[in-house]
Amino acid sequence: MDAISRLKLLSDQMTFEPDAERRPGCFAAPQPAPARHPDDLCVHPAQMPGGKQILLLKTLLTSACERDCFYCPFRAGRDFRRATFQPEEFASLFSGLAHSGAAEGVFLSSGLAGGGVRSQDQLLDTADILRNKLGFRGYIHLKIMPGAEKAQVERAMQLANRVSVNLESPNTERLAKLAPHKVFLEELLRPLRWVDEIRRSTPPDKSWNGRWPSTVTQFVAGGADESDLELLTTTAWLHQNVSLKRAYFSAFHPIPDTPLENKAEVDPLREHRLYQASFLLRDYGFDLEELPFTGEGNLPLPADPKLAWAQVNLAEKPLEINRANRHDLLRIPGIGPKSADAILQARRQSKLRDLSALKKLGILAERAAPFLLLDGKRAAYQMSFPA
Repeated sequence: MDAISRLKLLSDQMTFEPDAERRPGCFAAPQPAPARHPDDLCVHPAQMPGGKQILLLKTLLTSACERDCFYCPFRAGRDFRRATFQPEEFASLFSGLAHSGAAEGVFLSSGLAGGGVRSQDQLLDTADILRNKLGFRGYIHLKIMPGAEKAQVERAMQLANRVSVNLESPNTERLAKLAPHKVFLEELLRPLRWVDEIRRSTPPDKSWNGRWPSTVTQFVAGGADESDLELLTTTAWLHQNVSLKRAYFSAFHPIPDTPLENKAEVDPLREHRLYQASFLLRDYGFDLEELPFTGEGNLPLPADPKLAWAQVNLAEKPLEINRANRHDLLRIPGIGPKSADAILQARRQSKLRDLSALKKLGILAERAAPFLLLDGKRAAYQMSFPA
């Protein structure tokens, strides 16, 4: 195959790797349809942490893999056409795409071929050529391979805007049901600890832009019959202990010719509820104990977890918007971190007495109204019902 055909083959199945920022207030579970440039490559619109949207090429260096993860389209022994790029070849091809405006960034992963150290070296060589030979200054997301060494992790951090390690499952027991030859603590969790250790102990002056990259992970939600409580317990630990920027959740869907091909597909709404709950833990000051888990440890699919909490805790005891502190403001549906700050700023000037004042601050006033008081009075609002 020529280079373009190989790139298309390698990028077409990368939709199982989520990368775009998602916001808690919108149902964004399905991946956006890939944009197609004239050569019909898969380039995905991705929103970066700062809010900027770029055209992101998601691809592998090789789809050859020696691991046999039960859910993965690239697993060893699966009968499909595979392709490989050498670092120099891929870097040159992507540089051309970037210069033409067809892609602005790259999410670069790989199958595991020849061991984790060799596979990581191939990724590092590619990023090094892009940065230091071809002068690319755009976005690079590098995957850290199972079995990578600490020095390789540090080099990846010097070259990338973001690095990631896919945990896939929340613990050792669940991972064994999904990827039996991956080692949770040594191969997956330890590199995340290394990233945090390097970030804390080493100045980023040798990185390409003078800043250490952010760190993310991904879970296959429902792939190992784990509960939402298990996933979110691990997510909360990662935020607190290794400075994880965020966790991605990919609802399990069966791939033909894999051991889990007959396993039922997970409702994408579960993925969305996990995102909402993870944002509550990361950005809104919620604890795990406050989330509305069922007896089986799962989030109810029909319920927005923040709204469910407010209906129990605030419906009969609404918060006074003019006196509530930031922590409490963030418990009100329709109010996020930015709008909470806007409230604190606005009420230094005058009291907030009606919903129109909240709307001017960018607050979803009708959503917030049942759970707040405006200068001692309940707000008049039109009850809305979900479609």
